[in-house]
Order: sequence, then structure tokens, then C-alpha cells
Amino acid sequence: SKDLKGAMEILIEQKRQKLSTVEKLDEHMDFASQLIFAQNRGDLTAENVNQCVLEMMIAAPDTLSVTLFFMLILIAEHPTVEEEMMREIEAVVGKQELQT
Repeated sequence: SKDLKGAMEILIEQKRQKLSTVEKLDEHMDFASQLIFAQNRGDLTAENVNQCVLEMMIAAPDTLSVTLFFMLILIAEHPTVEEEMMREIEAVVGKQELQT
């Protein structure tokens, strides 16, 4: 746990340094950047930022897989939605075969 926390602190510090050197901030404004700026304003502590980033890193794979599972179930249960999605994919991609 201490190793993971230490690694998060290093990553956040690297992100903080990168933000201080970029020319256009809007191209680098992601959630971690927002957390860092909230800390700079005094809205969050360093511990708050570290905990939020750590939770995002740990929780994302589990929540993503569950969300995708339920999305696929819902699509399978609603064939008209599936057909509409396929039409939209064809409109954007054309008739070429999709690759993973």
C-alpha cells in the first residue's frame, strides 16, 4: 500500500511539473489536472488529490467491465437500438470491415 501510494505521489508530481511548463493548458485539462488546480486553490489537500487519483486507477477496470457488460445486455434486449447503432456506425465508417 505504501509503495502504491508513493508511486501515485510521484505520478502526480510529474503531472504537476508538466502542467507548469505547457503553453496551452486547455489541451492538458483532464480530471487529474482539475484535482491539482483544486489543490493549488486550497479546495483540496495533497492527500485528497492522491486518494482520488488512486481510487480512479484501482476502480476503473472493475467499473468499466461491469458498465460494458450491462450496456451489451441492454443492446441485446433492444434490437431496434442495435439496428440504429449499426446504421450510425456504417454512416461514419462506411462499408469497410471493423477491426479490433
